[in-house]
Amino acid sequence: MSTTGRRVGRPRATQRPDSGLSARDELLAAAAELFTTRGYAATSTRAVAERAGMRQATMYHYFAGKEDILAELLESTVTPSLAVARGLLARDGEPAEERLHALCRSDVELLCGGPHNLGALYLLPEVGIERFAGFHRVRADLKDAYGQLIAATGAGRELDKGELAVRTDLVFGLIEGVILIHRSDPDRPVGAFAAATADAALRIVGIPGRAG
Repeated sequence: MSTTGRRVGRPRATQRPDSGLSARDELLAAAAELFTTRGYAATSTRAVAERAGMRQATMYHYFAGKEDILAELLESTVTPSLAVARGLLARDGEPAEERLHALCRSDVELLCGGPHNLGALYLLPEVGIERFAGFHRVRADLKDAYGQLIAATGAGRELDKGELAVRTDLVFGLIEGVILIHRSDPDRPVGAFAAATADAALRIVGIPGRAG
């Protein structure tokens, strides 16, 4: 501690306006911006640190490298939706059609509602390596939750196992596919887009009209 009672830490490389974020979250925000605008391969750890207003050596106090940052960003796009899905699965007294619609809508809002199109990072070839197994596990759990909700609908109960798997793949693909539409038209109102996508997902399952 200094004589003034303030904790002495590593100095920032440049002075940035106070965002209210922790240093770790500053790095994640900087990486999200750079990975989605410059590209992951073209962004160095030095560039991330400088964008966050700190020295590269300081960045390594929070992350071992660029892959660790990408892994955390990827997981941030699915972990909240998995929590929503588990909550909806627990509400088994409510119609499954409404719960499925709510999950689809919430998931699209998460993928498209942030300042950066993080879902586009799914398309990176680097994401296939073992380092990102955690992301793939959470994503698989989310997809399974979609399948459970689809199976609980009136239309889903009429599907055999193979057809249920196909419908789940199609619905999950539709939801994740919004990242490409959002990239081409980022100013599209997210709420209306999310509701329309959820409506389309229910039609894929075989549920007519809008459930929620």
